[in-house]
Amino acid sequence: MGSSPEISIDSMSSFSRLAPLEAVLFDIDGTLCDSDPLHISAFQELLPQIGFNGGAPITEEFFIQNFAGKHNDDLATFLFPDDHARGVKFMEDKEAVFRRMAKEKLEPINGLDKLVKWIETRGLRRAAVTNAPRPNADMMVSVLGLSDFFEFVIVGDECERAKPFPDPYLKALEQLKVSKDHTFICEDSVSGITAGVAAGMPVIGLATRNPEDLLKTANPTLLVKDYADPKLWAALEEIDRKTGAATGSA
Repeated sequence: MGSSPEISIDSMSSFSRLAPLEAVLFDIDGTLCDSDPLHISAFQELLPQIGFNGGAPITEEFFIQNFAGKHNDDLATFLFPDDHARGVKFMEDKEAVFRRMAKEKLEPINGLDKLVKWIETRGLRRAAVTNAPRPNADMMVSVLGLSDFFEFVIVGDECERAKPFPDPYLKALEQLKVSKDHTFICEDSVSGITAGVAAGMPVIGLATRNPEDLLKTANPTLLVKDYADPKLWAALEEIDRKTGAATGSA
């Protein structure tokens, strides 16, 4: 732990207790890929057409505070409190614009390839768990080249309750047949971190776009900049060390 003074003893202990690790669960938007700018662009294209915000495009700050990590059903109600059906149609149109942009511009979070290799080398189970609509989720996983990596893609719409409730993460555990005591989660939003914590697992929060102070309100176990962050690898090395000690290997 000497090489990682920024990680608290409590955080390191939370990860060491996971050994032997069985699975890693990932959100998609903002966690596998930096998709928020594309979502913002889609909203900026369509919201002025309905006169939202007086016709002025929303800012990134407005998006973070009001839209990031939210389920589309909730956003439909937020945008059209008196006409939910119109809100649902608007969100469907917005997602179509997003998918058009994402096919051309979607990029993985820095260091994701290294973490993917780490997971594959250890034979860990893995699932993507998202509030994104199924067409978005499948498209993003495919564009990122991760269709064969993930065993399951769990979508909030297909659960009894979406994030911030724990249901999607609990469904992932059930489908993978793994224990919450040997699984951790990667998330980038307050809604997602809240869901992971409620499901009883350590959550690594990625400060991709959302401010660290905002993410801290949801109590992630560890906050990192991206998957190349030394703090993340110190935690993973601790899991490896504990696993090795338990099996008697180096």
